[in-house]
Amino acid sequence: MPIPLRPGPLLLALLLALLPAAVTSPGRDEETLADFRRYFPKYEDTASRVEAVLALEEEESPEVVDALLVALAHEEPAVVRAAVRVLGGFATRPPVERIAALLGQRTSPPVKEGLLRAVETGRYRDLSEVLLPCLEDPAWGVRRGAIGALVATGDGGAAAAIALRCADKEPAVRCAALDGLAALGARPVVALALARLEDEVWQVRASAIHALGTVRDRESIGPLIARLGAEEGRLVADIAAALAAITGQDMGARVELWRKFWDSYGDRFQIPTDEELRRLRERQQERREQYQPPPGAVTYHGVDTPSRSILFVIDVSGSMEQEVVDRERYAGGGYPSLRRIDIVKTELQRTIAALEPFVEFNIFAFATDVDAWKKKLVRANVLNKSSANDWVGKREAIGGASKEDLAAAGLVASANLEAGRTNTYAALMEALGVAPGSDAAKSYAVAVDTIFFLSDGRPSAGEYVDPKDILREVREVNALRKVVIHTLAIGEFQKEFMRQLAAENGGVFVDLGR
Repeated sequence: MPIPLRPGPLLLALLLALLPAAVTSPGRDEETLADFRRYFPKYEDTASRVEAVLALEEEESPEVVDALLVALAHEEPAVVRAAVRVLGGFATRPPVERIAALLGQRTSPPVKEGLLRAVETGRYRDLSEVLLPCLEDPAWGVRRGAIGALVATGDGGAAAAIALRCADKEPAVRCAALDGLAALGARPVVALALARLEDEVWQVRASAIHALGTVRDRESIGPLIARLGAEEGRLVADIAAALAAITGQDMGARVELWRKFWDSYGDRFQIPTDEELRRLRERQQERREQYQPPPGAVTYHGVDTPSRSILFVIDVSGSMEQEVVDRERYAGGGYPSLRRIDIVKTELQRTIAALEPFVEFNIFAFATDVDAWKKKLVRANVLNKSSANDWVGKREAIGGASKEDLAAAGLVASANLEAGRTNTYAALMEALGVAPGSDAAKSYAVAVDTIFFLSDGRPSAGEYVDPKDILREVREVNALRKVVIHTLAIGEFQKEFMRQLAAENGGVFVDLGR
């Protein structure tokens, strides 16, 4: 997959020098732009570059767009993101028209992608004339960006052009087209999605299934049931959810029940209205307590999945050494102690023991650093399960409260408190297969399709610590990967972060108590 070249420092300086001089009226705009052109190339740290870009916020002129081209071409994602934020925040039309003019010119793929992201962010209207040609651009990132921009602007008239991209040679563009048409509620997506239920790339099949569950149509039911019988792994749950969304029936992944239902009622079945669907779901929720997971499902802390490619990520930071407050909840559970870490380890060992041989899995333990059991997913055979059981059993909370006496006595190295912080960002990025220095937003060839992420939910170390920043980064890198992230929160901190992390990534949130 070609990776667009990004200019180095010398070329960045040259780009700035070639930019047209500001022609704004004398005042703050002109002075700020002059300062930006003068100082931006001199900054060597990301924080200063980002701050310099954001200094142009609320500057409403076409010259701001020209000045920020160098930031859009930058190799640091944070700088690009800041430029998109500024370019997507205009309240007046002249700078938007300048973005449109640049989209109509020959610019590098990274710059064009950034401009398209700005249009999507700003939801700028009446730009179809320049956006539609971008759907034919040689760079797939540009084609994908054009779909996002057209959908964000609500241009329903672009649906026919977007539909053509459902057969794009690049899987990421096929995904974007199906997702975009579903977001627009375009009825033609039904036939297009049905045609992609057997796509060779599982992420495309996931987008097709999602589209059929979103744009509910009677014609989708039979093919989805047929695919339910042929599909394996995580997508089985996706198909079951789509069928439930279309029909209002709740038969999970039990294909024999779906077939019986369709054989009995298919010739006269009518799609329920939104109100009928709401009432059906309320009644189904009352029966959920009697639910039993289907045979072969992997169950961890009450969350089950048919996935055959699973990664367990467990928190072993210092706070996991604490005992649970809700002692009655865990009494009689056969745990060696009521410390969070012992409860987590015991439950994970039980889950590993129950894995079917056809499941592939791996385990990460994280605190300040991330420790992987294996380099890649492995089969759940007897040898690997024994090895995993022993590895999990040896994990201990790093630098917990019991080590504070050592630190107080001056034995900081022995206490290892610094290594016992919670680097949630690093754990999630490694779990999603984000290699250092890679163009993370464009990589999606990952072996795992389901992650169980267990933590006390309080990030305290890493490149990003603020939950909003972590959610944004995961949202960006997982847009193409489409990995489901189930979150399990134990403790009393930042549960809303864990809840949102699951919700944004197709997963289930479980509160394991304090």
